[in-house]
Amino acid sequence: MSKFDLKMPKMGESITEGTIINWLVSEGDSFEEGDIILEVATDKVDNEVPAPASGILVKTMFQAKDVVPVGEVIAILEVSEEISAPKKESVIPRDNKDLQKTEKVSKPKPVHQPISNTENFSVNNTNTFFSPLIIKIAKEHHISFEELARIPATGNEGRLRKSDVFHYIEEGRPYKFAQSVTQDPTAYRIPQLTFDKGKGKVIEMDRMRQMIADHMVYSKHTSPHVTAYVEADLTNMVNWRNANKKAFQEKYGERLTFTPLFVEAVAKAVKDFPNINASVDGNNIIVKEDIHIGMATALPSGNLIVPVVKNADTKNLKELAENVNMLSEKARENKLIGDDIKGSTFTISNVGTFGSVMGTPIINQPEVAILALGIIKKRPEVIETEKGDEIAIRSMMYLSLSFDHRVVDGFLGGSFVRRVADYFEQFDVNRKI
Repeated sequence: MSKFDLKMPKMGESITEGTIINWLVSEGDSFEEGDIILEVATDKVDNEVPAPASGILVKTMFQAKDVVPVGEVIAILEVSEEISAPKKESVIPRDNKDLQKTEKVSKPKPVHQPISNTENFSVNNTNTFFSPLIIKIAKEHHISFEELARIPATGNEGRLRKSDVFHYIEEGRPYKFAQSVTQDPTAYRIPQLTFDKGKGKVIEMDRMRQMIADHMVYSKHTSPHVTAYVEADLTNMVNWRNANKKAFQEKYGERLTFTPLFVEAVAKAVKDFPNINASVDGNNIIVKEDIHIGMATALPSGNLIVPVVKNADTKNLKELAENVNMLSEKARENKLIGDDIKGSTFTISNVGTFGSVMGTPIINQPEVAILALGIIKKRPEVIETEKGDEIAIRSMMYLSLSFDHRVVDGFLGGSFVRRVADYFEQFDVNRKI
């Protein structure tokens, strides 16, 4: 017996790392040549890593869900023969195109029972973690996350495998229009509809539009959206900005738009309600320490992108204006780089720039809330004065907060959006630039 370092295999020309899905062999367990030791996922394909020879798994260097660079030692094996070089079939890809090339797999195939074609269903797949390959297959076949959860899973710890999905598709997707067993038998059932999409000019989506579409559908499937609305009186902020924008540009060389003022107020409200600055990881809520505010911005093509103002709560108005203007200009010129659009923890969308009174924004995953700001519009409003109630012309705006009701309840969502409105309304008209 000799020691052998099992390394993270290279799974494609552009692949530099892989995520360990799970170990199929535990420390101290023996295995035969060709047995699958672990499963690895990349952003393109899932892979099974077989044993290069018979032996024992001595030690694992990483755990499930760890991201490991290609070439890094992931386990120490004790094998029955010296291995001079990796075998040609050391990685068994599980992508559609590679299945026919890798039929020689010693691991027995899972046995699938015929799926009963019934109108009722229960959730068979209790493990709701779906690998990138499963999600890719689901998108290609227009299978929702709800439908994925109904598919019987044969993977480790109830994980859905690719073979489970293809077997389900071969069976004719019997749960596609299934109804819950808890429903009243007389309840409405989803009909199988065939829509006439009409005739006209066919425009193929560009890559960015496809990514946006996938991201939005994923967000709606993942997060139960709830939207709360408030209105705010921005008269003080509008008057101050109009009176100081020229002096601000002369002093700092930066345009003073409303966006840095909005970002400043939102960052302050996030500090007051830190649980709005979070993401969801399974059954855990990750409350972020940094406050990075994303700004939904239109590109010249019409597509939307979200450049990020990093550490917005630590910057003064001059720094915020510099960041906002720089990111906006780079977006207009299609010069944004990867770091400019990464890491946002909370997003704002100024739908008022399009003339919209208000909006119902879709959450920018993996965040848990997004704020839409409507148009600033002058309206007659009843205000309280020393003389009593009077009607005055005020600059008003509607704010709408969409939040993930899995982790943000109505009290938190409503309190947060009201606090943002309060900061808008309480703007100091005597503030120095």
